[in-house]
Amino acid sequence: MGDSGTILTGRRTAGRTPERTPEPRPDHPIVVAFHGLRDELISTLVYVLGNRDDALDAAQDAFLKCWRARDTVADVQNLRAWIFRVGLNTAKDLRRSAWSRKVKPLGAEEIMLVSRESKTGAALEDEESVRLLRTAIAHLRSDEQEVFLLRQNGDLTYEQIAEIRQAPVGTVKTQMRSALQKLRSALNPDSPD
Repeated sequence: MGDSGTILTGRRTAGRTPERTPEPRPDHPIVVAFHGLRDELISTLVYVLGNRDDALDAAQDAFLKCWRARDTVADVQNLRAWIFRVGLNTAKDLRRSAWSRKVKPLGAEEIMLVSRESKTGAALEDEESVRLLRTAIAHLRSDEQEVFLLRQNGDLTYEQIAEIRQAPVGTVKTQMRSALQKLRSALNPDSPD
C-alpha cells in the first residue's frame, strides 16, 4: 500500500513511480460480491490454512487479485465461483510458501465465540457438536475437505466446484460422498454405516 492507502501494482520502470490501481468503489460488482461472501470464504480458508490470521491474509490477497483482474469480470460466468477459486488458489500458494507461518491448530477463540454467560445444557451440547464437526472436518483428506467446504460454506454446485478444482464433476461428487461418510462415522461412531 502506498502512503495514501492506494493499492499499488508494484510495477516499476526506471525513474518512474509505480502505477496506481484505482481505489475499489463500493458499488463495483467485485466489491459487492466479495463483501457478500467474505465470511464464507474466510471460514473455508481457515480450514485450508489452519488458522484465522492466515485465512484473513489469504482473503485480502484474493480480493486484491480479483480487483486487479476487474477488467475480466465481464467474461466471468459465475463471479462467486471465480472469487472462491482465486481465494483457494491464494490459500494454497500461501500454504506452500516457505515464508508462511507454521500451521497452528485452531484455538478455541477461532472455533466459536465464547460467551461469558453460563451456558445451558443444550448450548453446551451444541458447542460440543460444533467442536466435533470441526475436528472431523480437519481430519478429512485435503481434497475431501475442500469439496465439502465449498459445497457447505461456499454454497456452490458440484459443477462450480468441479470448475474451481479443474476436476470432473464425478470426481467431485465422489470426494463429497467420501467426506460425508467419514464425517458421519466420526460424529456417530456407534451407528451402522
